[in-house]
Amino acid sequence: MNFCMPAEQLQTLGRLRQGNGGQPERLIRERAAPRFGFAGLDILAAGAILVDMIPTKPGHYSGVPAFEKCFGGAPFNFAVGASRLGSGVGALCAVGADPFGEFLLETLKENGIDVSQVKVKKARTTLAFVVRHEGGERDFFFYRRPWAETADTLLSPEDLDPKYVGSPKIFHYSGVALSHDPLRSCVKRAAAIAREAGAKVSFDPNIRPDLWESEDSLRESCEDAFGSSDIILLAKDEVERLYGNVPPEEAAGRLFEDNDPQIVAVKLGGGGCYVRAADGTEVRKPAFRVDVVDTTGAGDGWAAGFIHGLVNGWGLEKCATVANAVGGLVVTKVGAITAMPTRSELLRFLRLQGTGIAL
Repeated sequence: MNFCMPAEQLQTLGRLRQGNGGQPERLIRERAAPRFGFAGLDILAAGAILVDMIPTKPGHYSGVPAFEKCFGGAPFNFAVGASRLGSGVGALCAVGADPFGEFLLETLKENGIDVSQVKVKKARTTLAFVVRHEGGERDFFFYRRPWAETADTLLSPEDLDPKYVGSPKIFHYSGVALSHDPLRSCVKRAAAIAREAGAKVSFDPNIRPDLWESEDSLRESCEDAFGSSDIILLAKDEVERLYGNVPPEEAAGRLFEDNDPQIVAVKLGGGGCYVRAADGTEVRKPAFRVDVVDTTGAGDGWAAGFIHGLVNGWGLEKCATVANAVGGLVVTKVGAITAMPTRSELLRFLRLQGTGIAL
């Protein structure tokens, strides 16, 4: 199967680990259960999983000759990124009982993600059509509720295994999961279980207006999620939508005033990032200069690098630098996870950039 990557590259894609003499280690198709257990799960990613249909060239759909089928869904682009860097990652989501669902499930397995909590629903797998603009930016329209009932929204609270959900160090989800029930109720319940068990909750609004019944519903859901999250990750356009044209420092300040997070991070695209912690520590890092092909998944890659760093106890400076590097690498190819780096690829990039960072 293909996720916007040639088959031969997929088959040989590997992680390089310290001490292995620089030889590639194949990505196993499915991690053995003992690798995780409950104690081995660093991150649990939850929410919407889907297939991105990405046009082969930028421009209006009337002039696009073909589409590539690509793995997608913000929490699971993130999951692939974190897993490739070495975190133990599990998936909590639903796919359809169709070939697209098989493709998504297989891609998760090929990237070393635990799929024991992935449900297969009697529905079609969710699709997102990506509109590519010149310069790499993109828009979306969806085959998903409110337009069509598809599999990812059918995950329900009854599908949860509380022991598993309570086992990770970090529970990560995005705002798309909050647009419709029963997925909304399921993810909110899962986040509460994880937090009660001692996990940190990470929330990325990932605002997609096409998926919401109303602007009020979107805002209310985001505000509710902010109030129950330890780590809040926003993109620049989301700051503008929620708070207006304000600097990231002001947006972060409002979030700290109204809620009780430990960390707020604003992804600024070509402007790098801004991060603030509850103790007042602030970090601003410039972006790395790369040739931008497609920005799909860049914010998810950023989040993967940042959360992977937190799991490993890194300081905010290092987390932010690594996150910028991962996000920068993602935009160099078409598709959300095509250029999502392995640990060795990331380390090579950081060395070439002269960062002096060791992983």
